[in-house]
Amino acid sequence: MTDLLHQISFGLMIIAAIVAVVVSVERIIFSGVNMRRAEKLLRCIEDPCDHLPDALGKDVVSEMVARLLSDQQRPLSPEIRQDRADAAYLHARDELSQRLWLLDTIVTAAPLMGLLGTIFGIVDTFLTLSRSGMSDPAGVSAGIGTALYATALGISIALIGLMVFNYLSDRNERIGERLKMLTLKLSS
Repeated sequence: MTDLLHQISFGLMIIAAIVAVVVSVERIIFSGVNMRRAEKLLRCIEDPCDHLPDALGKDVVSEMVARLLSDQQRPLSPEIRQDRADAAYLHARDELSQRLWLLDTIVTAAPLMGLLGTIFGIVDTFLTLSRSGMSDPAGVSAGIGTALYATALGISIALIGLMVFNYLSDRNERIGERLKMLTLKLSS
């Protein structure tokens, strides 16, 4: 029974690693597209392009800028214009942070799942030892060594996930700064 639980914990860690990789790759691509678009639009505003709407695409930054440009065409009071600009900015920030909670959860849970797998593996080794006695010390050592792989896998998943999470958080912060600059330049 404990061997099955040990295998289940390994399976959960593998699933967590796959989810972390998928989320990481998707968010890295997503943030890259939005970072490039924000920088392009800032350059376009500072060195006026022929037509700013032509520089827009199908990304979060473009959606925010399109909302701001749309509001410029409408007769709105300064307070309402500012509220709408703030709402557009907050919506864009929320979109940039989507699914990062999954990565954060995996970073937190992976070492715990690894520790749980190690505990089940060691319990299984001691149960085997109690049935057969101390006749095979090499087998006991191998069982404990195998159990420790779970901890190593959990910590590895967490470390790599933490590096990606911190990278994405920093990148989102830099995109957010560019969003603020775009908001200020387009709402004034």
